[in-house]
Amino acid sequence: MIKVILVEDHLVVRNGIKLLLDTSGEIEIINEAKNGVELMDILSQGSVPDVVITDINMPMMDGLEVTSYLAENYPMVKVILLSMLNTADQVINAFNRGAKGYLVKNVGYNELIFAVTHIARGGRYICEELMMVMMDLLSSNTYVENGHKSKKIDLDLSEREGEVLQFISEGYTNMEIADKLFLSKRTVEGHRQSLINKIKVKNSAELIKFAVQHNLVT
Repeated sequence: MIKVILVEDHLVVRNGIKLLLDTSGEIEIINEAKNGVELMDILSQGSVPDVVITDINMPMMDGLEVTSYLAENYPMVKVILLSMLNTADQVINAFNRGAKGYLVKNVGYNELIFAVTHIARGGRYICEELMMVMMDLLSSNTYVENGHKSKKIDLDLSEREGEVLQFISEGYTNMEIADKLFLSKRTVEGHRQSLINKIKVKNSAELIKFAVQHNLVT
């Protein structure tokens, strides 16, 4: 069974979500809290779940603060955020803080159960409604983040550069990459430098960081 703590300040909403989760047969609600402060008290008493499902907008300690706290103090606990909002910048902020899932509150039963089970097994999930919002924003050439317009990233990487970047992110040396791709070491070094130049970073460490942050590698 997947052990869940549900954090939601509205009793009716909390009971509704609990009812849905209880019928799955795979998920057990081991505790409930009205806000992040109550959650901290529960955790301190030794009741640690696999997943915390938390509303974003709550008094005293909101869902984003809960996410940051859990990422630092209980990194094994996976956080799913619930919200009435479907804005891209809030989703990005949530995942940057360590969230593993983001759902709008009108999410359907099947999608809710799938999200919880998928995340409990180590995955990440954004609900379908939010995914469509994100796709619409990315299909235009800009999106708004924290009130500022940002250009969609278009690095025009070649297929070979993409392969080299993937191997770099996995920690392979130039020689090891050369062996895997049947290239010379000098050719791989050239691709590495080309990537650094295109992405405008200083070294391979910054290259990997950029690639991970912008989902250029798996």
